Amino acid sequence: MTLLRAADVSLSFGSRTLFDRVEFVIEAGEQMRDESQNALLKTLEEPPPFAHLLVLSSEPEALAETIVSRCQPVEFEPLPATAVEEALAAEAPAEEAAAAARLAGGDLELARFLLGEPGCAIRREVERCVAAALDGEAASAAWRELLDRAEAVGADAEAATRESLEADAEAGVRRSAREMSEEARRVGRKRRTDALDLGLHLCAAWLRDLAAVAAGAEDVAFNRDRLAELERQADSIDVRAARRAVELVQDTRRSLELNVSEELALEALAYRLERALSG
Repeated sequence: MTLLRAADVSLSFGSRTLFDRVEFVIEAGEQMRDESQNALLKTLEEPPPFAHLLVLSSEPEALAETIVSRCQPVEFEPLPATAVEEALAAEAPAEEAAAAARLAGGDLELARFLLGEPGCAIRREVERCVAAALDGEAASAAWRELLDRAEAVGADAEAATRESLEADAEAGVRRSAREMSEEARRVGRKRRTDALDLGLHLCAAWLRDLAAVAAGAEDVAFNRDRLAELERQADSIDVRAARRAVELVQDTRRSLELNVSEELALEALAYRLERALSG
């Protein structure tokens, strides 16, 4: 199987004399630019007989209708939160397992990460960011902790990848020093981006829970192990303000996909959240 990045969809296929069947997987299809989608459309209209294309997307509505209409949709549902809870029953107290299961959205591996110290640290940092916005202390730069955490995660991933590649080289795998360095940096950047996005996802989830608790719907809160703090904060918050705050966080997540300055984006978000939550 050949894995293609979204930007690679315009490359030409190989000769049928070389392959009986080739599968191409395009991850995060919704991130393709218009030019890439147009290039893919030509292939979908006249596909080589030996090729099978899979376009993966969590937001198919972001794809061009001409792309969607030429594909056969196959939906994959996440694991129910109850199933994830059952899998975590022996690993954590019930309330913590329930919170991790709901925050992970059916991803068992992510739920386990959230139960570990790195995941718990990110949750604490998110809570401090929201508390700073509620207390009118955006200038305290609580958001810096999230960025520092993401940078540390990326650095650790880069170092681990470099070590693994060097071990492969000693075992006889032929790769240049430049290739190994570029691969390690690529993995580090990806992990850094993923960690930062997770922090923003957890921030949006906390604000969503604030809106739910303020509306008297505690039962649907994701952060079930932090209900006491959510109730305390919800006493002084407007439901509409909390919902607006969720939108601001999601807007920031989308902006980071455009290669904007992460530091400036997070600082701007902190002040926007302060204004939104102060009413």
